[in-house]
Amino acid sequence: MLKKKIWIFIGLFVIVFIVGGGLLLYSWGVFATSFKKANNDTLVTKQQTLPIPPLLEDKNPAPNKAEFEITARDGTMEFFEGIITNTRGYNGNFLGPVIRVRTGEEVSVKVTNELDESTTLHWHGLEVDGENDGGPHNEIKPGETWNPMFTINQPAATLWYHPHQMHKTGKQVYEGMAGLFYIEDEVSDSLKIPKEYGVNDVPLIIQDRRFDGDGQLDYELGMKDSIVGFEGHTILVNGAVNPFVEAPQGMMRLRILNGSNGRIYNLKFSNGQEFYQIASDGGFLEKPVRMDSLTVGSGERAEILVDFSKVAMGETVELQDQGISFMSFVVNQASDKVYSIPEKLTTIEKIDERKATTKREFNFQGTGSSVSINGVQMDMDRIDEEVNLGSTEIWEVGNFTGQTHPFHAHGVQFQILDRNGNPPPDNEAGWKDTFLVKPGENVRVIATFKHEGIFMYHCHILEHEDAGMMGQFLVEP
Repeated sequence: MLKKKIWIFIGLFVIVFIVGGGLLLYSWGVFATSFKKANNDTLVTKQQTLPIPPLLEDKNPAPNKAEFEITARDGTMEFFEGIITNTRGYNGNFLGPVIRVRTGEEVSVKVTNELDESTTLHWHGLEVDGENDGGPHNEIKPGETWNPMFTINQPAATLWYHPHQMHKTGKQVYEGMAGLFYIEDEVSDSLKIPKEYGVNDVPLIIQDRRFDGDGQLDYELGMKDSIVGFEGHTILVNGAVNPFVEAPQGMMRLRILNGSNGRIYNLKFSNGQEFYQIASDGGFLEKPVRMDSLTVGSGERAEILVDFSKVAMGETVELQDQGISFMSFVVNQASDKVYSIPEKLTTIEKIDERKATTKREFNFQGTGSSVSINGVQMDMDRIDEEVNLGSTEIWEVGNFTGQTHPFHAHGVQFQILDRNGNPPPDNEAGWKDTFLVKPGENVRVIATFKHEGIFMYHCHILEHEDAGMMGQFLVEP
């Protein structure tokens, strides 16, 4: 304990110098950005209803089997009136379709790369072996097809997929390459909650983007972007700027993904109304958690139930981040069903801390191009941690930097034990594959490692990941 306190003191001491220099670089970044020709105020928003990603067709009619086809390709979008923006997407111009499967299904996905550069496709939150995980080792070269196959062996959840190409994850995600991955099971079937896809069960992929004066996506990273991660001036939802939803005067289920490269959102409704979080990254919570705001870091997901029954017909409620509205719910439909908040959602078997055979520490350090975990940067030829297949471990993630970082590990779902020795908030009491770690904070998590292979752990600020704030762990018998 004394040794840890000494390291924390040293870390905080170092932060003083890092932050001092960082502030100078940050100020220059702000100055430089203000003189770029990008000025989103000159671009006229194309007002539209919220786009709903299509459900991807399952091409295998056999029971307990599913087969999908995904193509990564270039595209164009009209984010602003009369302006065509170059983009990338899966099976379309921007983002990708929703893949929906069931627990127990054997799944095959043929992923074809029609881009002019290599890419990968990572199943964020899915518990699979390393060969099918889609990390940087699973490179798909231009013109090639990758065919991962796996069995779904985890509960109902809202996951997602995105590229994980070494040093290019941030750029490729920013250009539009991301999509949602739904798992359903008997529990989700039995719950009396909204389930009509795109009507009262609505996905919200929230991302921020920066556009230049010609309306093109601007991913020229300055010093500020390298230090804090990329943050844009315009927030998109499902690929649309300031969209609106025609909402029923009743309950809606919103499946929220923070698909931004680095931004942390603090979400609230403009009328101040409360809502209930029912699921986190890896599936349903044991019971709904009443909230009036929701913080989600890059890569995190949350499902919420929001009841518009007390909103007058014809009124508009806006979803906001830090008080700034970026999408609207226009309540103009009578609800054909009446829902109530379930008292219980599911049962989560807590992992006994006494079962842990190993404890590991992972510390976020550095800033800008010097970011690291445990003092080292990512090396594809180096295995940083070796984990026994089937073992239960406690990982303690510390933050010795001056900013908040989201920690993510592939192929596994965690349970949070505590934050600085205190129990996690109720909405973090379920399964998590991504979690925020504030400056000076230590977060202890526990997990059982069920799949073999090489996996990544990293900061999910994509600019930090690309700069080397990432490591590898090998799971084997």
